[in-house]
Amino acid sequence: MSWPAPAALALAARRTPVRDAAIYALQMWVYFAHFDMPDDDPDTLLARLKVTYPVRCDRVIGLGTCPTTRLQRALGREDHVGPLEYTLSAVHWSWFLVPHGTLAYMLLRHRDQFPRSAVLMAACFDLGCVVYWLVPTAPPWYAGATGQMPPVRRIMAEAGERFWKRLWHPLYHSLQGNPFAAMPSLHFGTSVMAARILSQVGPGHAAAGWVYALTLGFGLVYLGEHYVIDLLAGIALAEGIWRAAPRVEPAIRMIAAAVHRLEPQAG
Repeated sequence: MSWPAPAALALAARRTPVRDAAIYALQMWVYFAHFDMPDDDPDTLLARLKVTYPVRCDRVIGLGTCPTTRLQRALGREDHVGPLEYTLSAVHWSWFLVPHGTLAYMLLRHRDQFPRSAVLMAACFDLGCVVYWLVPTAPPWYAGATGQMPPVRRIMAEAGERFWKRLWHPLYHSLQGNPFAAMPSLHFGTSVMAARILSQVGPGHAAAGWVYALTLGFGLVYLGEHYVIDLLAGIALAEGIWRAAPRVEPAIRMIAAAVHRLEPQAG
């Protein structure tokens, strides 16, 4: 059982910026353990896998043709990996740093806003993970490979193999985790949350966050990693958490105060 670890650290150590960062790191470790857990039993996961409903939704959004198919036909060429593909793949890879890098920036430069920002980001990850467990959903590249929609290039993998060469497969398999966690897109949802968090600092920070999120969203669809409906669910998740935060914040502050009263006893 990994989920009590963040709370245990909160009670075991006195409050410092390092402890706060460590609690968030433990929270992300718990998230990843639960995110990857369904893949421990591939047969059971495949039996529950949803493939067709996002295809149908995206065909409605794309007026008969999925936006991924439209973009790959309009902008790509078979087996071609050029500047556009490398750039969007690099933006995709950088996502592993952006949500957590945003919180690191808040911790170092705007420490008073770090706890609230970390709770918002963790909520985005955790609620998305609940949906992954309840409704495991395949991404476009899988639907294309199994004949549920026209063939879809997984351009990010093509770019990775050409750019990283022998390092690609070890890198990819170390970071892949559960391959059927497309709905909602936490790539997009957590990037939107990062933009929202940066908006607390100033308009320039907000603009940088939104430019990154929108560029990533375009790339996720073009590269064959997510449907548009996945992105809409991701932004709905992030915006829902952001707008609900003021209503639940008093209750969270009461819980935090109770934990704070226990901290000296642990020392």
